Order: sequence, then structure tokens, then C-alpha cells
Amino acid sequence: MPTLKYLSGYPPELLAKVQQLVDEGRLHENLAKRYPQGHDVRTDRALYEYVVTLKNQCLRNAEPLAKVVYDNKLHVVQHALGTHTTALRMQGKKLKTKREIRVASLFKQAPEPFLRIIVVHELAHLKQREHDKKFYSLCESMEPAYHQLEFDARMWLTARDLEPPPGYGETT
Repeated sequence: MPTLKYLSGYPPELLAKVQQLVDEGRLHENLAKRYPQGHDVRTDRALYEYVVTLKNQCLRNAEPLAKVVYDNKLHVVQHALGTHTTALRMQGKKLKTKREIRVASLFKQAPEPFLRIIVVHELAHLKQREHDKKFYSLCESMEPAYHQLEFDARMWLTARDLEPPPGYGETT
């Protein structure tokens, strides 16, 4: 029986339903019906524009982003789907802060809502560092279906690990 490593911490009843889909070989089919479209945010430039647009809609007063890129080095195994960093640099007598967001490259092939929740999560860290109630409240204000999409993204990662079907999540 395959493990549901991306879904640990969810209630046993929910895990049993996911396991049933896995056992019946219907997890991919279930997700493909619910999320049939991929996205065309394939380049770092397109990702930067995508993130900045969302930031400007939801967090206008947050600090600007210096860099937004897909990162081949981020792996789900390392428990990182995206990262946010703050780099402090001295420029003359001034201390400059530069904020960066990196998204795991595997999300180039994900349905757009899954890319969006990773971006929302990392943008929320611009305002809230810790994963606390305020943080998740901010995530929900930017994406009302945040928790459902996060769960579905974890199911997508599970399905992808089990047997990624050819072309899954590609734009047509």
C-alpha cells in the first residue's frame, strides 16, 4: 500500500477516501476532472509577472520583490514547494532589503490553482513570518479556497509520485 506522505496530518477518514482513489487507480482521473487546465506561466519572467500581479491585487503595501523564479533545486522531499528569502545588503551607508520568492519547478506542469496557492503562501510570508492563525487568515483573504486547494495540490503531488500520466497538467 503506497504511503500518503504529502497528506500526513489530515483526518483518517479523509485519508481513507484518498487511499480508496489510489487503490482503484482513479486519483489522476479525479484530479484531471476537477482541474483540467494547466497554465502558461512557464518562464521566470512570466512567473515574476504572475506573482507581482497577485501581490499588487492583494498586498499593495508589502515590500517589493527583487526576484521571483522557478527553482530546480527545490524538491518536495525537502518539504519545500516554494521559498521566500530576505537578503540584507549594505550599499554605502544604507542597509538594503531584497525579497525573493522561489517556486519548485514541478509547478510548471501543475494546474494553475496549485501554482496560485504556492504563490499565495509565499506572498503571505511577506506580512507574516510564522505559520500561525494570522498567516492562514491572510492566505484565505488572498485565496478563499486556500485550504481545499492546498489539500488538492497535495493529492496532485501524491498522484504525480505514484504514476505521472503523460501530459498531465499541460496547457492545450
